[in-house]
Order: sequence, then C-alpha cells, then structure tokens
Amino acid sequence: MRGRLATLPEGVQDTASVPAQPLKAPKAKIAVLISGSGTNMAALLYASRMPSCRHEIVLVASNDMDAGGLKLAAAEGVATFAQSHRGMDRMAHEGAMERAIRKSGADYVVLAGYMRILSEELVGRWAGRMLNIHPSLLPKYRGLDTHKRALDAGDSVAGCTVHLVNEKLDGGEPLGQIEVAILPGDTPDTLAARVRIAEHQLYPRVLERYVSRGFDAGWLYEKVQRIALSLPESKERPTHGSPGWRTGGKTGKYFAIFSDRHHDDKRIAVFAKTSGPDELAMLIEQDPDVFYKPAYYGASGWVGLVLNRADTDWDQVEHLIRRSWQSVAPRRLTKLQSAADEF
Repeated sequence: MRGRLATLPEGVQDTASVPAQPLKAPKAKIAVLISGSGTNMAALLYASRMPSCRHEIVLVASNDMDAGGLKLAAAEGVATFAQSHRGMDRMAHEGAMERAIRKSGADYVVLAGYMRILSEELVGRWAGRMLNIHPSLLPKYRGLDTHKRALDAGDSVAGCTVHLVNEKLDGGEPLGQIEVAILPGDTPDTLAARVRIAEHQLYPRVLERYVSRGFDAGWLYEKVQRIALSLPESKERPTHGSPGWRTGGKTGKYFAIFSDRHHDDKRIAVFAKTSGPDELAMLIEQDPDVFYKPAYYGASGWVGLVLNRADTDWDQVEHLIRRSWQSVAPRRLTKLQSAADEF
C-alpha cells in the first residue's frame, strides 16, 4: 500500500507540498474489570510496560473489595477502584463502576474475569470499545463450565477467544483465538490451567492489535475501500500507484484516492472532491488537524482527510466520500441513490 502518490486525475496541477506533520499513535487508555486474582489483568499490565506497546492500564476496578488483582495493580502503581455489588441495585452498581471508568479517562473497557453480567445499556455505551476473553473456541460453549463441556463432547482441542462485548452472552465478534490440545486423562482443572496460559498470550496481543488498528494502513485502506465500493457502479482503479475509486464506464471520474504517507508525509488520508476552493479553505480553517490541502491539489478543490488519528469520525469520512461521488457520478446514478436514501 505504501506507494508514491503522484498527480491527481482530471487535470489537477502540481503545487507545493504541505509540510509533513509527525503523527504517532497515542497509547490507548484501558480500564480492566476483574472479580478475582486478575491473572489476565496482570498479563495485560506487564505487556503494557514493553516500550513498543500502544496501550496502558489506567484503572483496575472490581466488584469484590478483596480481589487479589487489586493489590497487584496497586503495587504496580495503577489506580484501583472497588465497589461491592452486594446489597446494591444492579444499575446503581453499574453506575458507580462506570463513573470510575470515565473518571480514569479510559478509551476501552477490558473484562478479565469480571463475573457480572452487564446491562445492554452499559454495553451499548461502550459498543466497539469493550472486550472480553472467554475460555472456549467461540461460538462453542458460551457461558460457564466450558472445559467440562469440551471434555464431555469428546473434543480434541479446547482454547480461548477474545471477542467484542455485545448484548448477547459471549456473542460479540471474535477478534482472536488460540487452540489448546486436550490430552488423555485431562480433567476440567488440568485443561483450564493450560487454557489460562494461552489466555495470557492471546489477550495482550489481540488488545494491542485492536487498539492500534486506526493507525494501520491496511486496516484504514479496507475501511475506505468498503465505503467507496458500496456506491453504485464504483470501480477501484490505481492512480499513479495509489488506490483510487472512480465511477464506472470509460468516462468514469475519480471521487476518492487513498494516500499512505506520501513521500515524507506521516499522514494516511483519503482524498475527496469538495465543491471548490472556498469549501476546501473553510474545511481546513474549521479543523486543520483533520483536513489539509494534499500535494498536487491544484485548483479543483480536492481535500485530504487524515485517517491515522485517535478520533477519526467514520461517519464524516463516509459523508465526504459519498458527496465526492455525487459530484462526479452520472445523473442517472445520483437520482437512483437519492431515491434509495429516502428509504
């Protein structure tokens, strides 16, 4: 994907490049919820101390005041919070936990042996930002007693899965798995011990990959590609070594181009057409950290929208690409799309 982006299509002229601004992925802030000894929390915490790690643990919280993981976290200088759920209304307890999470500044919530079922409301507020690890190869054996169920079924392998949390028990999108061989004579306890070792390897790696995805060129390209190709008669066609998307037919025009750190620029961006220089200038003035004039922009009003940043608004990206498509697509297509958008 990392290629040279030369001139834009349709008569766009060369101009001076915008000075490159160094962009570095900030460390994602993680709140970990536990109910016991916190061995998975410890694996995440110690992985976060590696110099190249892109996440940091800012809070360890528990529904058990005496959870062993709280002591470990405190000894390692991590903020802790504990609130027993006993005698509390479920929503009141969740509210206390979430206030502590938000006070910590956490970007993500990671469940690591947290033995409370969360409400749909809480899960919904953290959709896409809450992860869990489960001791089975999901979708097999959701819920409890996973090792016994695997042994009773005569499985040859067990394992663990890191997944996103949604309103269904252990039903969120799997993000990574490790298989663990079942040995002759295994019991639920002996199998659980080996699966736990696998969990400690899997969780930090999957979390690291997930929180860093917004700075990965391959992931960003696939997101832009899905948006662009969802538009009627959109075709992908490289332009000067960079991925681009244009309307169909021999006279098709480009409406989006993916730029991966062009020359010395640290930005990964999507280029799209605006209505002209006035709108381009307005966008840059309103949000110069998001919008910029790409090199070779000419007088045609192409704008660069920076993608490799912590707060990329993908609704905004989709809106920009869709508007750009509408500005160059044949009228027969834009009329159909407008009619479809009404439903």
